[in-house]
Amino acid sequence: MINEPLLNECKSGNRQAQRAVYDYLAPKLYSTCKRYLKQNEEIEDVLSEAFVTIFTKMHTLKAVEALVSWARKIAVNQCLQLLRKQVNFNLSLDDIKQEPAYDRSAHHEVEHKDLLQLLQFLPDGCRSIFNLFAIEGYAHKEIASMLDISEGTSKSQLNVAKNKLQHLVNAYYYQKSTNNGIAK
Repeated sequence: MINEPLLNECKSGNRQAQRAVYDYLAPKLYSTCKRYLKQNEEIEDVLSEAFVTIFTKMHTLKAVEALVSWARKIAVNQCLQLLRKQVNFNLSLDDIKQEPAYDRSAHHEVEHKDLLQLLQFLPDGCRSIFNLFAIEGYAHKEIASMLDISEGTSKSQLNVAKNKLQHLVNAYYYQKSTNNGIAK
């Protein structure tokens, strides 16, 4: 856990304190970046850039309680900066990736990690907007401003993402299979 004295040491440039903050934040920020990016190299690059920003702007942080959310916002912004260079956020339904292969005969409970894994099968634009709206809590107006798109595009892509995720969950987790006429 990060406390006020450690944060103050970090702000003053103490390398051991910065390492402690890095060790505390890195797993959290890696998970956040993984929701937006697929390639490990890209995630690592974005994390490096995020930590440079975190440590150079640490003096602006007012309360230790805000550290995680503040750092997460920086990581998300770094991911979006990269995605804006790579992704056309004006969705084409032809961009939807092939669905994953699952054993349809097995019954699975939907878990958080499964939903996050299914997000990887959405087009990059849809996935980013879903993350920003449903997970990060941004409004469509904020998303539109962040990605330089219209609010309607944000809403449309969110709707496509929700429908696709619902289809994937229904098709692969709730499909009832029978064995000799008895539902499993």
